[in-house]
Amino acid sequence: MQSDTKKSPVIQGSIKKNVVLNTFYEILSIVLPFVTAPYVSRVIGARGVGIYSYTNSYQSFFAMLAALGTVSYGTREISRARNDPVLRTRLFWEIELMTVMTTSVCIAAWIIFTCFTGEDRIYYMVLTAGLLNSAFDIHWFFSGLEQFQYQVTLNTVFRLSGAVLLFVLIHDQSDLLLYMILMTAVNVLSSLSMWIYLPRFLVRIDRRDLRIKRHFRQTMIYFIPNAATSIYTVLDKSLLQMITRDALQNGYYEQAGKIVNMVKALTFSSLNVVLGSRLSYLFKEKRYDEIRERIGDSIHYILFMGTGCCLGIIGIAGRFVPFFFGPGYEGTVLLLQMLSPVVIIIGISNCLGTHYYTPAGLRKQSALYIVTGAAVNLVMNLILIPHFRGAGAVAGTLIAESVITVLYLSHCGGYLTWRRLAASAWKKLLAGAVMLCFIWFINRRIGSDIAAIGVSVAGGAAVYISLLAVMRDAVITDILLKKILRRKKKA
Repeated sequence: MQSDTKKSPVIQGSIKKNVVLNTFYEILSIVLPFVTAPYVSRVIGARGVGIYSYTNSYQSFFAMLAALGTVSYGTREISRARNDPVLRTRLFWEIELMTVMTTSVCIAAWIIFTCFTGEDRIYYMVLTAGLLNSAFDIHWFFSGLEQFQYQVTLNTVFRLSGAVLLFVLIHDQSDLLLYMILMTAVNVLSSLSMWIYLPRFLVRIDRRDLRIKRHFRQTMIYFIPNAATSIYTVLDKSLLQMITRDALQNGYYEQAGKIVNMVKALTFSSLNVVLGSRLSYLFKEKRYDEIRERIGDSIHYILFMGTGCCLGIIGIAGRFVPFFFGPGYEGTVLLLQMLSPVVIIIGISNCLGTHYYTPAGLRKQSALYIVTGAAVNLVMNLILIPHFRGAGAVAGTLIAESVITVLYLSHCGGYLTWRRLAASAWKKLLAGAVMLCFIWFINRRIGSDIAAIGVSVAGGAAVYISLLAVMRDAVITDILLKKILRRKKKA
């Protein structure tokens, strides 16, 4: 059956609708941990959080091997074939069956690995079910079609259900195993539920037309940067445990990373998920001016959010950590302050990766830069962790991410230049510095933690945004005001 024998109406999601949906989900992803993390940190304790952190880091590595690069590759391929029902169906089954095969191999390897994990074996065994998530997670298919409403709806239902069950079932440190079972089950069931909607977008095809092997080479191109990235997103925790033999260090590091990941979600995750799919389509249509404009607007927004959040975290960390996580997490304060610039650094590289390198088919080039950064991170971790423990792991991450961002910027074909980045950043950095001084002043004047945090966040945001308005920053003049004027013209 030829791919052009059957056509369907153009499938193209609304960017505005998809950004709203993903922003809603990212906000939920931020709000839920703000509700559950204080409870878990107090009930499970820093050592329990550390155990979950480093055992899950190993599982994440095997899950990455199982998935190869199908998440990014699958999204790109489905996006390009979105309007050909036969082709997109064939691509879906080829990529999905390949993932099932690689996951089966990794589960077998994982079972062997768990036999050598000693006293923590029971925790590793529970995480085995999480590997099934790699085989049945098909969010990439709906992302490629820009049909985000399905995954947002189901993920929201399962995450809210998981949060409710957390408070009902988890009560003390002895419930660590049950906590891990619950977290794993929520992820797996969320992925499985997506299959309900598949028939709406697939058609009957001849199984003899499937060519699974042809995707291995391409997914490896996407897998290499994923594997390299895992060195400093997953291996950091493993190295911390292996070198320090102290679960508390992993507990501190995990909680610092958790806050930064929440901020990353707020800053750029939903924006990049939505526009990544659209830009693959724009590159295919050779609409380069529109691509350049979208990258510029994204960078303005990322720097606006990232700078404010980064300097805000530095200012309130000393009050926020003990209030939010409870006693026993004092070591998290410094790690959180050190790690906060990652929001800006990764925001820039992530924007270029999702807006330029992946949609333009330059994944092999970006993989080389990520591998370089991963090698730098590994070396820095081995040097710094023995001397500085968790702070050494954070420093290694900062250096590695900076290397990757510099390489991305230096070779992005002029879609983003150093001069353009500096022009977008300097006003935000100046406004952010004034905001930080305001927060420090508030912290000295107010004794109550909750009052100081509230005034710092609300007052700091007001100072930051007001100064940017006075300086006529592009986020205010070129993005927000343009949208307001467009609405008035339509009215």
